[in-house]
Amino acid sequence: MAANLTPWQTDRWFVSPWNFDHEVMQGTQFPKRVKFHDVCLRDGEQQAGVEFTPAEKVRLATMLAEAGVHRIEAGMPAVSPGDARAIKEMVKRNLPAEIFAFSRCMKEDVKRSVDTGVKGIVMEVPSSEHIIQYAYKWTLDHAIETSIEATQYAKSQGLYVVFFPIDASRAEMSWYLKIIEQVATQGHMDALALVDTFGVLSPHAVRYFVRHTRERIKKPLETHFHMDFGMGVANTVIAVAEGAEVIHSTISGIGERAGNAPTEDTLLALLTMYGVDTGIKTERLTKLSRYVRKIAGLAMPSNRQIVGDMLFDIESGIIASWYKNAGKDHFLEVFPFHPKLVGQRMPRVVLGKNSGLDSIRIHLERIRVKATEDQVNDILARVKTASLKKKGLLDDREFRRIVRQVVRP
Repeated sequence: MAANLTPWQTDRWFVSPWNFDHEVMQGTQFPKRVKFHDVCLRDGEQQAGVEFTPAEKVRLATMLAEAGVHRIEAGMPAVSPGDARAIKEMVKRNLPAEIFAFSRCMKEDVKRSVDTGVKGIVMEVPSSEHIIQYAYKWTLDHAIETSIEATQYAKSQGLYVVFFPIDASRAEMSWYLKIIEQVATQGHMDALALVDTFGVLSPHAVRYFVRHTRERIKKPLETHFHMDFGMGVANTVIAVAEGAEVIHSTISGIGERAGNAPTEDTLLALLTMYGVDTGIKTERLTKLSRYVRKIAGLAMPSNRQIVGDMLFDIESGIIASWYKNAGKDHFLEVFPFHPKLVGQRMPRVVLGKNSGLDSIRIHLERIRVKATEDQVNDILARVKTASLKKKGLLDDREFRRIVRQVVRP
């Protein structure tokens, strides 16, 4: 493809130039390198009704690694022997991605992770006073003691330790920081995850979360944000702009309750709107999404952003005219990014109630039928009526039948 014209307008995308204005970007602290840490195989599988076989887990991990995803959270060995076997198989394959396990802050869980041969471990512990008291029925001392012991043991086994404080975003800030600081000084952590377990952070609160954490904890920061209020992508981007280096995400946002921050959306937003290239092969995104949907047994809106099956279909007559007029040279006047950027097929003008005259002309040209302007108007009226009656788009056979009724040999 041709060289980039500007950060906001290239031959692959066309976004707002305001994104790169000095006034907009002032104060951002993007790290030199941003990594993606995929959690499909752990948090993604926690979505109600989603079950992956060991073979499917290994296949998905392989696809993620080949796409350039930097780290893969392969699962929780303590969950089942099958999960442990799948993780061992991923490690054995020497995939071009770091393989991590997930565990509770319990020495026995860490032992099981060590046995799989993973490079790193994400270790969870409750961090809000109320969830410790009401959900876990623990004392604060127990939460801290078990975290210190388990993280020290993980370090002794040569694991890279990401400390994962559950429900951090609903904790009182000084309380949360006290727990984290104790674990960082008396136990061990190589990195700290900023965890919004229930997706309850507003975008305006993310900067507060990151800055107060960084003031007290001098460790690399990672993001783990959920989508309960639809804020996960925006919150992740803001945290990265504040210096967070690793993004926890899932393909197409699968995960507990409303899911995790979706990889596709976050990756493309960083690339096109902020100029942050993570090295991940974006053209693999649609294939990855379709595989995850298949093995998870999930349906997805046809117009879902980035990977929807009908995202690039055009029914509106106005947009069909834009598409026809713009042609290949000005394709991005009609779409914000090129379908090939994310592995999608090229756009199609489809026929329905909202079609226009250019929609009919495009399809007549496709089937090599000439018609007068009166006939094109007649065909359009019949298409609209038939589509409304069907409550759906017309297929080629139905369109040809209408054309034969109007354009007689």
